[in-house]
Amino acid sequence: MPPVKDPHNGFRRRIVLASRVLFGKAGLPLSGAEGRLADRLREEAFLERLQSKFMDDDDAELEMELQDQPQIEAREFSGLLGEEAAFRRQYFYELFRLQGELVKLQDWIAATGQKAVILFEGRDAAGKGGVIKRIVQRLDPRVCRTVALPAPSDRERTQWYFQRYVPHLPAAGEIVLFDRSWYNRAGVERVMGFCNDAEYEEFFRSVPEFERMLVRSGIKVIKYWFSITDEEQRLRFFSRIHDPLKQWKLSPMDLFARSRWEQYTEAKEVMMERTHISEAPWWVVQAVDKKKARLNCIHHLLNQFPYQEIERSPIVLPEREHHPDYQRHPVIPDMMVPEIY
Repeated sequence: MPPVKDPHNGFRRRIVLASRVLFGKAGLPLSGAEGRLADRLREEAFLERLQSKFMDDDDAELEMELQDQPQIEAREFSGLLGEEAAFRRQYFYELFRLQGELVKLQDWIAATGQKAVILFEGRDAAGKGGVIKRIVQRLDPRVCRTVALPAPSDRERTQWYFQRYVPHLPAAGEIVLFDRSWYNRAGVERVMGFCNDAEYEEFFRSVPEFERMLVRSGIKVIKYWFSITDEEQRLRFFSRIHDPLKQWKLSPMDLFARSRWEQYTEAKEVMMERTHISEAPWWVVQAVDKKKARLNCIHHLLNQFPYQEIERSPIVLPEREHHPDYQRHPVIPDMMVPEIY
């Protein structure tokens, strides 16, 4: 196993545990497809890719730690060498710069009363959630919100198909991000047999006109498809299976989808051919490299709007008023949260 480059102990423990699992040293039987995958993971290049995924998790935490720092301290990259350290440094610099532009976009949309709907579609584990997280990370949730609907209820299945999505559309001055959208019908519902042929065809007749109506009403509709390879999805699923912090991301539907890769590919191709309209075209994000996908998507998103920085009036913090007759009462000790840390 190549030496672990990241200095964080949490990362070190996780990669060592993962390598034990991958090489069959954690008491787990490795046979069949899993055994063949473990054989491939013995190759240094493939193992380095797995390491990069754990490092990406660490970077997500590092983003939060560094959000109030104007520059990234060199000590955060002391365990990295050469191009890897340079790329990570550039990634953080660009991410924070782009997030600053997102704040300007948010202010412009709120001030001008614009309305925007952004759809994020793609295979399971394609990185949609990671991009959405970076977009909303520093924005006002009253202006920019995420919609991730669960499976439709029995009542919703009897409604007009788009009815459950319409209440979540933006009002003036709002941005709505759909983490999966009405395109579920063209993807998972089609592949998994949750809709019949008539419902499937009616969707394709309706969705172009539905989106044109949204555009005519003043809503900007942007559609992203996150593209990953078969091998990359397999690796991401494998890392989720053996990472307790990620297992919640896996559902039985994800596992079924994994076995139907080709059917999803065919469904995606049909969907894009029949719903790529000038008013709301599809944009494909190459997402094998998560960090590059995040930067590229945010950069592209910003270029879809003619936004400008909104000037703000200077903020003056008022002095606190003091009243001699005010006396603060002590807090009851039983109400205090124990200071364990």
